[in-house]
Amino acid sequence: MPAFTHPFAASPDIIRSHQKDAYFQGLLLQHLSTILRNLYGARTAHAYTTEARTFAELLYLGLTTGLGNRTLGEEYTDIVQVEDATLRLPNLARRSGYIISTVLVPYGLGRILPAFRRRIRAKLEANLRQRARKGQKEQGSAGYKLQSYILHNLDTITSPSPIYALSLATFYFSGAYYHLGKRIWGLRYIFTRKVEESEQRVGYEVLGVLLVLQMAVQAYLHMQNTVSVANTPSVMGSSVVLDHGVEVSLAPDAYSANNALLFESSAPNTQDPQSLQRITQTEVLGRPRYDLKNESEMEWISGTQQRKCTLCLEEMKDPSVTICGHMFCWGCIGDWAREKPECPLCRQSCLVQHVLPLRGF
Repeated sequence: MPAFTHPFAASPDIIRSHQKDAYFQGLLLQHLSTILRNLYGARTAHAYTTEARTFAELLYLGLTTGLGNRTLGEEYTDIVQVEDATLRLPNLARRSGYIISTVLVPYGLGRILPAFRRRIRAKLEANLRQRARKGQKEQGSAGYKLQSYILHNLDTITSPSPIYALSLATFYFSGAYYHLGKRIWGLRYIFTRKVEESEQRVGYEVLGVLLVLQMAVQAYLHMQNTVSVANTPSVMGSSVVLDHGVEVSLAPDAYSANNALLFESSAPNTQDPQSLQRITQTEVLGRPRYDLKNESEMEWISGTQQRKCTLCLEEMKDPSVTICGHMFCWGCIGDWAREKPECPLCRQSCLVQHVLPLRGF
């Protein structure tokens, strides 16, 4: 019999395998969230959604790829991953490295980057204000311009998204390494069956071209914006002090910093009450300001059910209303909206910065 060589898997089969795996990971996450909700309540389940998703991915990949087995998506599309150099099944070190780089590294970056950006942004703004007070000579220096550029583009510079996009564009052209983790650890896919000429798949080169064009347009707009900012007179040293000592910078570069509390995906640092109190102009307490267990609080909210939060199923603490008119605990709806920016009841768009805390009258 003639020797048979297993061909490399095609892009459509790899993507279909990934979609199947994502579907089964979603089912596993759903069951884990149900268990967590039954044991600790809805509020805890919503607060640890990211951790539950990470655990579900680890559990799924650990029971399949980690043990040397194929995932359900790989079985569905008749493909198996191998080492790109030897075409042998990957050893434990490569499999473990792939799981860590695909699941744990993105989770760790999601936890670390927001706090890291806040610290760098605060330090850069302090340095630039100090240089601006020294006069135009300091503002025209290369160090001042470099720090202004980093401050203006801090989120983009510290984001791994461009690396993921470049890796994905390369996959569309080459058909290899759909995940960045597989590219790092040299894992490719081959078919476990012979592919006839009539079964040849069409590649996704068109998607690669579109993705490259998108990145080129974004790079052009970035350069254009950088040049326009460089030619604009700097007002970094100008600021206005509002009531209660809140200082807001008038510099265009400080827009993201002025709104960091609204647009950060993670919660403010509650370990620094003085800083939080200064930013929000609200005294920080160690307990909820309004707890509807006390019937004398907000008596105008009538009825037992109306005074309960539909997320934690308990009496509302610091009642807050969304733009669609539904009320929840401030902590519950904040945790929910950071993970899924929509109302839990009617699914209307609900951003964190649009939630309105109610006050007793």
